[in-house]
Amino acid sequence: MLSRSAVGKLKAIFIIDLIIVAAAAGTYLFLLNQGTITAGAKPATFTITDFSVTPQEAYIGDTVQIAANITNTGDVDGNTTFNLMINGAVKDSENVTLAAGDSQLLEFSDSEMAAGNYSVTLAEQVNSQSSFFIIKEPPPDASKIILSDFLSTPYETWPNKPVNITATATNPNSAAPDHTFLRVTVDGVTVASQMLELNASESRPLFFVVNATTEGKHTVAINGLKGSFTVVKEGCHTLIINRSGGGSKALPFTLNGQSLQTPYQAVLPEGQYSISVPTPFDVGTGVLAFTSWSDGSTSPSRTFTLNDKMILVVTYTIISGYASCPSLYIWNGTGYSYITDVSNPGWLGYLSHINSDGTIVAGGGNPYDYVKLPKDLLAANNGFYDVTLSQRWDELFYLDSASLIVVDHPAGTDVYSSLTNYLNKGETGQFYTVSNDTLLSPVSATNEKGQNVLPYLLQKDGNYTPGINGIESTDWNNIQQNQLTLDLGNLTGAPSIKLVITAMVDWGSADTYYQYLDMFKSAAAQGLVPDDTPIMPSPYMEVLAANGTWIRIPQDRQIPIPSDYNARTFTVDLTGLFPSDVSDYQVRFTNFWNVTYDYIGIDTTPQQNITITTIKPSSAVLSQWWESNSTSSGAFTRYGDVTPLLQDTDDMFVIGRQGDQVNMQFPTDNLSAPAPGMVRDYFFVVACWFKDPPGAWGYGFTWTVDPMPFLAMSGFPYPSNESYPYDAAHLAYLQEYNTRIINAP
Repeated sequence: MLSRSAVGKLKAIFIIDLIIVAAAAGTYLFLLNQGTITAGAKPATFTITDFSVTPQEAYIGDTVQIAANITNTGDVDGNTTFNLMINGAVKDSENVTLAAGDSQLLEFSDSEMAAGNYSVTLAEQVNSQSSFFIIKEPPPDASKIILSDFLSTPYETWPNKPVNITATATNPNSAAPDHTFLRVTVDGVTVASQMLELNASESRPLFFVVNATTEGKHTVAINGLKGSFTVVKEGCHTLIINRSGGGSKALPFTLNGQSLQTPYQAVLPEGQYSISVPTPFDVGTGVLAFTSWSDGSTSPSRTFTLNDKMILVVTYTIISGYASCPSLYIWNGTGYSYITDVSNPGWLGYLSHINSDGTIVAGGGNPYDYVKLPKDLLAANNGFYDVTLSQRWDELFYLDSASLIVVDHPAGTDVYSSLTNYLNKGETGQFYTVSNDTLLSPVSATNEKGQNVLPYLLQKDGNYTPGINGIESTDWNNIQQNQLTLDLGNLTGAPSIKLVITAMVDWGSADTYYQYLDMFKSAAAQGLVPDDTPIMPSPYMEVLAANGTWIRIPQDRQIPIPSDYNARTFTVDLTGLFPSDVSDYQVRFTNFWNVTYDYIGIDTTPQQNITITTIKPSSAVLSQWWESNSTSSGAFTRYGDVTPLLQDTDDMFVIGRQGDQVNMQFPTDNLSAPAPGMVRDYFFVVACWFKDPPGAWGYGFTWTVDPMPFLAMSGFPYPSNESYPYDAAHLAYLQEYNTRIINAP
């Protein structure tokens, strides 16, 4: 046992040792801080945080996202390899290099094709994190629930900002409940899912919130119902400037002093902008005056604030010259909405060929046109649908008949009409059901130059395929034509094949048109042109045979020239046109005029049962909208009631000129509601010819009412051995109605 003195000595020694150690440590820390000596640096060490598996329950084939935040907590740079293991097997790996203190988001995706429980491990040499997910068999696809009314709000947003997705689910069965599993995906990745149960005949709104991290367009799908939203740079928005009225010539304008032209689209910083457009504006075939902007502003020079995606459309009206065809308006509940210009196939100007003596022969013409009306705009007005045709341009119109076609079709389908090929006779339009949820895209698409134009056709976005115009040909013996070749893929066994097309035609310049005709007449004067030399080839369609040759399809199934200046969507039925031994389904369109395409989809679903109701106008009144300076002359239809003239297509016309309009009312009192499970669309069907003045697309006639067109004519102007039917009934019509005599100035 130590003595008391020995213990005292040990305490003193211990205290002295502590003092020495403390002094040494202080000196060490001071020298370390001064950089005189160096401590051993902590090696690169990688930690895993925020490990997530989304969703943790999914169906076979769904995408499961695995993500984690990786941080280098060491003092030096380093790298390591992280392995993603599913059920103990390495499915993916990624090498990570991080500076000291830096972090990185690591993301993997996995898709399993068998039901079961799956373990998930993310691991490197030292650290790892584990979780799991469950894959289930998908529910049987027997539900009849219909999904519709997709809407993304806002349509344009910034990275990582929420987008609200809404839709409507409807059970069309009035006798029994139904259920379905909803899977919400963004760009193919599942972000939400739920089981939906609906009572008989129940409709229910759906709501989901999604986002995206990258700029660009993102596709959202709720099962088969698809839509999209766009992400742009934070602090910016999309500005679109375009014009309406008077053709398709680009409109010059200034934006904050910079000279630009329509169509214009750009992503710009938020803020205030100034814009100015010209008035008047010369489009080559006419002179236009500024009317208004789409947001109601009535000044051609104005300012606006860009704080969201903005579309500004400037509207012009023609004050002289030529622009288009008779214009269609419908009552929307508070006023009239412009829909489109009608009756391209009824243009009295289609030419066939030139003979060796220089005689140009007209060919074709069909007055029928089919316009699908936007049902969100069409509104009843005191028990009638109110439709107006107005003649804004310096043209003559010969309106023969008009009707409103009501088409009821199964919910979950859409319906479109075919359009008229001007060489075919009669009312050729058909109504086809399509399933927008299952539309296919072409495998490839090339134009006459061999250019890949498929990207233009994949969505309806206002971006059109580049095209050429036959009237710009420089050699009478080598007419250039606009061509589109589509590979539709292998459609063997498809119950039907229908193309859903959004397209338009640009006629070009009237001056170029007359120069083109003069080129033929000059060649004929030199004795170079044989008889029957084509001068304006009609549009035609071919399909590819198994031996590689192209087969021109029968004329009664040929493609139309689409509407001008305002694109429409229509169908082309290819069912039964391909040889039975082909597996490579290719089709080729050839057009003399500049036909350009915005969208082409392929529908292979069978035609569904539809109910068609035809409503004739119960009232039709011809009146003067405004006084024109047109030099047209002749015996026009007197103003007032013209209802009897529009009941049938019989060559008894309402004849009008620039500034005239025909208001028609279609009664709704006998129109019952759609049957259960059916939805409704509306089409305006019109038989109307129109004539342009000589020098502004008119050729071969004077600027008068006579000669008048008729259904059986071979073309316009027609040869001397053809005539308008001057029988007793038609003579009585002329004497009763066409009494408004306007003399040439």
